[in-house]
Amino acid sequence: MAEDRTTHFGYREVPETEKARLVGGVFHSVAARYDLMNDLMSGGIHRLWKRLTIELSGVREGQRVLDVAGGTGDLAARFSRIVGSSGRVVLSDINESMLGTGRNKLLDHGVCANVDFALADAEQLPFADASFDCITIAFGLRNVTHKERALESMLRVLRPGGRLLVLEFSKVAQPLEKAYDWYSFKILPRLGKLVAGDDASYRYLAESIRMHPDQAELKALMKQTGFGHVDYHNLTGGVVALHVGIKC
Repeated sequence: MAEDRTTHFGYREVPETEKARLVGGVFHSVAARYDLMNDLMSGGIHRLWKRLTIELSGVREGQRVLDVAGGTGDLAARFSRIVGSSGRVVLSDINESMLGTGRNKLLDHGVCANVDFALADAEQLPFADASFDCITIAFGLRNVTHKERALESMLRVLRPGGRLLVLEFSKVAQPLEKAYDWYSFKILPRLGKLVAGDDASYRYLAESIRMHPDQAELKALMKQTGFGHVDYHNLTGGVVALHVGIKC
């Protein structure tokens, strides 16, 4: 019998078949404090990153939007207001705890009339071809076992001319590297332990960022997958990059 293929879970090599379960455990652990930790980790700047994502999406009233790995629903809530009653937003996530947290938050804010919720694997999206005008995935692609399969799946359900926006941690500018590494590996796990009672999950977060393709590599992967035009925008010195791919 052939040996299992391996992939990375942070800096660890694990069987490919195990990664989804391990990542699921991370997000089940942090779901309840996810929004609070985002604010603390980024000093609230993640809200500006997401605002730019919305602005560059080009989404209009009446359109259909899919937010993959949408977690606690920040982007879905904003898209809901833009597309209005004639449009539709689908908030999807593979993790039941994260999706439940997002659904409860949107219900509490009265943002559900035009939002559907789907427990879905980014690599095998359960939607018809060419179903959506825009797809977003924010801080989720690095956790996917097979990134190329997820990109292919998103391309399939995107309409011709539609946009995929990938908001993800990336390669920081060189002058920031030492300070960023110190913060990521010394401060972040301690913050996770203090606020979420979980330092290991935030150590994984820091490691997973380093294992994710950099700006140029992700652009090349998106082009290779079949997106006709791909561009990216470095945000906060490259801490985060926003890739925009258009389906021909």
